[in-house]
Amino acid sequence: MKHKVGFIGTGVMGKSMAGHILDGGYEVFVYNRTKTKAEELLENGAVWCGTVAEVAEKADIIITIIGYPKDVEEVYLGDGGILNHAREGACVVDMTTSTPLLAKKISEEAEKRGIYALDAPVSGGDIGARDAKLSIMAGGEQEAFDIVKPVFSLIGNNIQLQGPAGAGQYTKMTNQIAIAGAMMGVSEAMAYAKKAGLDQEKVLKSIETGAAGSFSLSKLAPRMINGDFEPGFYIKHFIKDMKIAIESAEEMGLETPGLKLAKDLYEQLADQGEDNSGTQALYKYYIDA
Repeated sequence: MKHKVGFIGTGVMGKSMAGHILDGGYEVFVYNRTKTKAEELLENGAVWCGTVAEVAEKADIIITIIGYPKDVEEVYLGDGGILNHAREGACVVDMTTSTPLLAKKISEEAEKRGIYALDAPVSGGDIGARDAKLSIMAGGEQEAFDIVKPVFSLIGNNIQLQGPAGAGQYTKMTNQIAIAGAMMGVSEAMAYAKKAGLDQEKVLKSIETGAAGSFSLSKLAPRMINGDFEPGFYIKHFIKDMKIAIESAEEMGLETPGLKLAKDLYEQLADQGEDNSGTQALYKYYIDA
């Protein structure tokens, strides 16, 4: 008999993820602050819950992918939060990109209540979520990972248990640091090609299969060229991630000058009203300068 799955956060990525789980034959209970963002899921058979607590009470596996660490803390540790309403033996899975220290805190509080906990942030953006090809990086105990693995397999194709609680978030920060540098490189490269009078699409065909090849180049450079700055991943959320990564690095005594530069450039764009644009809008910094 399949576990009942609760899903909190049906935004750009969450809606697709919950949809794949629903298509996999699971009973899915959903909650989102804005109900209209869950309407498509409800039409396809998901069950609406009016509160976070209601989801926690009904589901065996409760998955969250929400906004910021402060949201995660409230949803898990608040009076009406998951840990105060999930039953013993349930498994909670935070797929938000949040802080490693908060992931450890949630795991400790869950353990006191006999609840399994995983931090399992993802990479792949809206495309990976839509195509069920997300990279899932988990932190927590093997037993919890084994419980959730069949659900993970419906939304991702690169699923790794990285270590104990917090390891998933540390891995995601590693990912975001790599992306920050890559996005600067791709944006500068496409702006350079344009300034040189080259056909950017032809340039892209030449370089995307060589040493410069990356997800950012293959998936986001075409959006830059076509002036498509709709969010697969919001600038405001990337800034949040970079802040977490910088603070985490500083805790370990590591300097990250490239990451700090990327954050500064993105913050300049956000100040110009681009906070709800996709991360590929960094291209505008170069072509509009």
